[in-house]
Amino acid sequence: MHIHWFPGHMTKAIRMMEAEIKLVDSVIYVLDARAPLASINPAFDAVIGHKPRLYVINKGDLVERAELLQWVKYFEGEGVRCITANSVSKADAPSIIKNLTELNAGLIERYRARGVTRTVRAMVIGVPNSGKSTLINSLVREKKAATGNRPGVTRGKQWVSIDRYIELLDSPGVLYPDFKDQKKAVKLALIGSIKDDILDIGELALEAIKFLQAEYPNTLEGRYSGIDESGTPLEVMDGIAQLRGYLLRGGEIDYDRCAQTIITDFRKGYLGKIILEKASAVGQEEQKS
Repeated sequence: MHIHWFPGHMTKAIRMMEAEIKLVDSVIYVLDARAPLASINPAFDAVIGHKPRLYVINKGDLVERAELLQWVKYFEGEGVRCITANSVSKADAPSIIKNLTELNAGLIERYRARGVTRTVRAMVIGVPNSGKSTLINSLVREKKAATGNRPGVTRGKQWVSIDRYIELLDSPGVLYPDFKDQKKAVKLALIGSIKDDILDIGELALEAIKFLQAEYPNTLEGRYSGIDESGTPLEVMDGIAQLRGYLLRGGEIDYDRCAQTIITDFRKGYLGKIILEKASAVGQEEQKS
């Protein structure tokens, strides 16, 4: 399966970010906890420049806490302030505001020395479906930013005041200009950062099964009781389809329906707390490449 997707509105979004970055003091970079490294878009580096950045590993409820903390340690080792969050809960809001304030402490102090209270402005960026808008909404009492569990919901510029002295600029999710690394592309497809209608869902489901067999054995048997996950990914999919009754006329397997079920179960966490990238394996991957 080869994945390629960079629609025109994403080029427009990059240009908007380039224009608006001058108006902000720092950047909140939202990463998906299931694939933190794949969530980092190289195209953003040129846009951000030297602006201070805060990595927020979002959707933390979908992976084990120990895995999250390893990623926090990894990114901090790279010199980037990093925290975790679950954007559907408001519990992490104080930590985000505190870290953003500390990130801009020098700027705030310079203005305070002049007797001026400075409003801190930050741009919220990330790949599609990383939960940027949901995160912003968790920081305010009322729903301010458009949200949706699909890529490409946020299109225009949205300024949101989350505190008396903090304003955030929401931005559209932007994917890589190209997918030279297809392993990362598959991870982004699995977490829902790429629109399903341009993907081969059947092939994607087979990739998911292959990954789970290798990294999370018995997970599929736990969710789809009665199947044998020791066969090939296609044989496992056949077993799930038979178990769930995903059959067409004549008894043929409805692979599209079965594949969609597997992908949905993964994304919603029904298969358990699954992480596609482990911080402990980053060094090994870099040595291989």
